[in-house]
Amino acid sequence: MIQVSGVTKRYGTQTVVDEVTCSIADGGITSIIGPNGAGKSTLLSMISRLLPLDAGSVSVDGLDVVATPGRDLARRMAILRQDNQLTVRLTVRDLVGFGRYPHNGGRPTTEDKGHIERAMEYLDLTALADKFVDELSGGQRQRAFIAMVLAQDTDYLLLDEPLNNLDMKHSVEMMRLLRRLADDFGKTVVLVIHDINFASCYSDNIIAMADGRLLHQGTPEQIMRPEVLQDIYEIDIRIEDIEGNRIGVYFA
Repeated sequence: MIQVSGVTKRYGTQTVVDEVTCSIADGGITSIIGPNGAGKSTLLSMISRLLPLDAGSVSVDGLDVVATPGRDLARRMAILRQDNQLTVRLTVRDLVGFGRYPHNGGRPTTEDKGHIERAMEYLDLTALADKFVDELSGGQRQRAFIAMVLAQDTDYLLLDEPLNNLDMKHSVEMMRLLRRLADDFGKTVVLVIHDINFASCYSDNIIAMADGRLLHQGTPEQIMRPEVLQDIYEIDIRIEDIEGNRIGVYFA
């Protein structure tokens, strides 16, 4: 379980995450939603120790993320940032291999190579293994980064806007893939996402934020209600039930 207690982040006089407390249970997909500036990515970055906390605490399976050595934490939790830019030119196989660094310190073993090949196969990247990442399409590139965090073989996968820059087709494919990862491997997937309907259709749990505060947390059935969404987004959103999924209609 990920336990977040009173977590706060400030930049000067501005508080961007304001005493957030929540629990993320093991298994399944938890989506963090909310309007721009809600503090979603900042919260995820503090959970993963990419940003320091100004107050509060975060623990993963009882381990304090601040006090736990980085290599030990990286064996439990993998993070994919929104700005996953490469500073060197790598093949897909090399990129996926970086996911094994917390386990091998840069000295790959036969076991590591097995993890790398299985991750590429699962993400349908085997035929692209020797291509350079900058030669891939946007959807292929995103799959390569997901393969890297899968090869890291952690219980927790934290993804900051994994649908960023993907069109509708590739967004659906990515959400289906993340759902399979959670179900097939028993992973706990935590993602920041803007589209409330993707969150509704693919999540087990939703955390809703606005103005740095946690406003609501619950199942899609509990969150996808007009009065709850009005509280989060300050607009009227009609809910339709489509094939068992609660879909928000807010375009008109």
